[in-house]
Amino acid sequence: MRADAKPRRAFLLLLLILPFFLFLLYSYSSSPTPSAAAALLLPTVPLSPYIRMRRGASAYRTYDDYLKHQLAKTLSPRLRRIWSTRDWHRKVAAFAAVFSRLQSANLLSNTSRALCVGARLGQEVAALRLVGVADSVGIDLAPAPPLVLQGDFHRQPFPDARFDFEFSNVFDHALYPARFAAEIERTLRPGGVAVLHVAVHRRGDRYSANDLMDVKGLIGLFGGCEVVEVSKVDAFGLDTEVILRKKMKMTMENKISSPALP
Repeated sequence: MRADAKPRRAFLLLLLILPFFLFLLYSYSSSPTPSAAAALLLPTVPLSPYIRMRRGASAYRTYDDYLKHQLAKTLSPRLRRIWSTRDWHRKVAAFAAVFSRLQSANLLSNTSRALCVGARLGQEVAALRLVGVADSVGIDLAPAPPLVLQGDFHRQPFPDARFDFEFSNVFDHALYPARFAAEIERTLRPGGVAVLHVAVHRRGDRYSANDLMDVKGLIGLFGGCEVVEVSKVDAFGLDTEVILRKKMKMTMENKISSPALP
């Protein structure tokens, strides 16, 4: 064998292997960094057989993608024009009727500190103030002063036990239903009341992240509350009202915790 045969064979082998190593290097450099990978929304174990997460919810690459999708509805010029004009008085009147009924049942009073979760432009807040609940405010991803502050219902910007009363009709938009419930429980004082309007067995709009197949799925998320009443309502496409009261004493099993977001 010639003396230069071995080096030539080694050189040819290197030429064959080099593209493979270059491919690996490219794949590694273009893959998400550890911090970015940690922010990816990975599939989760179903919370309950009664809550069905939308297929589209798993398509969000990051939590920011989910927020941007929700904001697309909140900031839609067409919808905001409808909400602030022809829908405004109709919805304020309807919500005022709901809150007046709750006042009559001693579940809400004029001295209550009240929060509306996912309040859009604030019709619910305006209705609360109309019936005499002056200390009322809403939160949404986009603020609508003076009625609605900027806030994410997965991480409410309030201290523990801040409110006597909380209302929401946007449960279907929760990407993390357990977190949504935990934040309501966290910011509700012991003995405080939460009222939720939901759709059961009905699909929401294209911005919904989950479908509630049975009211048991919702109630099961509120381990720190007891059920006051579940009834049928006709509330802008939602058909069920769930009234919950936060327990005065929390057991270790039902101690409120807010699961960390990605």
